[in-house]
Amino acid sequence: MAEITAALVKELRDKTGAGMMDSKKALVENAGDIEAAVDWLRKKGLAAAAKKSGRIAAEGLVGVYSEGNRAAIVEVNAETDFVARNETFQAFVAPVARLALEVGGDLETLKAAPFGNGRTVAEELTHLVATIGENMTLRRAAVLAVPKGVVATYVHNALKPGLGRIGVLAALEGEPGETLLKLGREVGMHVAAARPAALDIASVDPAELLRERAVLADQARASGKPEAIIEKMVDGRVRKFYEEVVLLEQLWVHDGESRVQAVVAKAGARLSGFVRFQLGEGIEAEAAGAAA
Repeated sequence: MAEITAALVKELRDKTGAGMMDSKKALVENAGDIEAAVDWLRKKGLAAAAKKSGRIAAEGLVGVYSEGNRAAIVEVNAETDFVARNETFQAFVAPVARLALEVGGDLETLKAAPFGNGRTVAEELTHLVATIGENMTLRRAAVLAVPKGVVATYVHNALKPGLGRIGVLAALEGEPGETLLKLGREVGMHVAAARPAALDIASVDPAELLRERAVLADQARASGKPEAIIEKMVDGRVRKFYEEVVLLEQLWVHDGESRVQAVVAKAGARLSGFVRFQLGEGIEAEAAGAAA
């Protein structure tokens, strides 16, 4: 039998977009004949993944997984909402969230991690594309941890436990226990609803703040006020801007009166980080940018 070299496997993968294990099996089944292997993969539906890779995938699922003081979140996209309800697709997203907790939030590392069936995560995704017939992508992942406390998870309108369209991680430092976990879940609900852009004022994107100040200054100048007054007006409006986009400065959605930082402080805790993934957020803009 012809030797199945790594170079031959790579050549077949490049031709078809099929996973490494599928490519190797195709070559073994066809005695190393690459053209016959291409046909074999096509008949199995495993060469179709590459053709689907150009289609925009903005549906799918966000998955979360937590263990005590650590939690992970991933977004896996597909082309239609129908796929999100597919049990095979769900059975891919949930384990990938667990794997992210093990290997971290770096996408390339996560894609290269063993899925548990002889394939890597990336190869399993390629196999899933061929099986289900839609383009799919592992778009992003993140992991949060605290030295002492909890990282709570929240999924808005969960399709299944840990799977939905909006997922949140909330990292709280403090005495671990059900009270802190409950607060973490409430913070997660707040983040899902209020869509903060930064944890605290120091974390606000400087470029975003400059843009906001420029817009506010132009609006104030239109009133005809002197520059000294305009500066004070801008400072006041920037304060309102912070209250809209900074998590710790926002009004607590659960009572509409307290600030988030006051609620957390009252519980004797410290909110050290959050992650919010909304399914498909920004994908159309990313696709437009890539095409430009």
